[in-house]
Amino acid sequence: RDLRVRQAISMAINRQAIADRVMSGLALPTGNLVPSTLFGHSAKLQPAKYDPEAARRLLAEAGYANGFAMTIHGPNNRYVNDDQIVQAVAGMLQRIGIDTKVETMPLATYFPRGNKLEFTMPLVGWGAQTGEVSSPLRAILATRNAERGMGSVNWGQYSNPRMDALLDEALRTVDDARRSALLQQATELAMADVGIVTIHHQVTTWAARRGITYVPRTDERTYAF
Repeated sequence: RDLRVRQAISMAINRQAIADRVMSGLALPTGNLVPSTLFGHSAKLQPAKYDPEAARRLLAEAGYANGFAMTIHGPNNRYVNDDQIVQAVAGMLQRIGIDTKVETMPLATYFPRGNKLEFTMPLVGWGAQTGEVSSPLRAILATRNAERGMGSVNWGQYSNPRMDALLDEALRTVDDARRSALLQQATELAMADVGIVTIHHQVTTWAARRGITYVPRTDERTYAF
């Protein structure tokens, strides 16, 4: 639970290498919850710098000079290259002394287990279909509260009352400029805590026969009209 451990994990991940090699260039490394085209994006947040030496120092400062062991879990049939992403991250964590095992499984098994909070470090993805960063904030980072529908995919059990308060205020704010500022503050606070380790935004991809023009939707849905 030490912040330095979470920072070390984030710094150990070479996001650009994952984007280039695992995702074949069809991903954008990020330190944000949503890309710049969506409401509430914070321009202040950049991907953590890849620095395995600094990551090792942080682990030592946190009392883990010899590392520790853990398992990363992920689906193998949900996100683009999900299995390979988990394998790549595990390899990067091995290089800073974290003995990392990988367990992936079909989505039908993965999500029920995740909802039971069985995973230490799970891979999840989120599409903000509302077009606002409030969507992933509510689902992934808000304190778990089933009655209020908050934290439904907060499998890491991150909780920061200040972040929750900013999000609640944003959700009842009608003025767009103020709501955006509140959402940015909430995101920045959660990411300063390394409430989750963001890796990339996957680029939605379609293929079409020559002569066909298709304008893609940000929610990745394809309608036949």
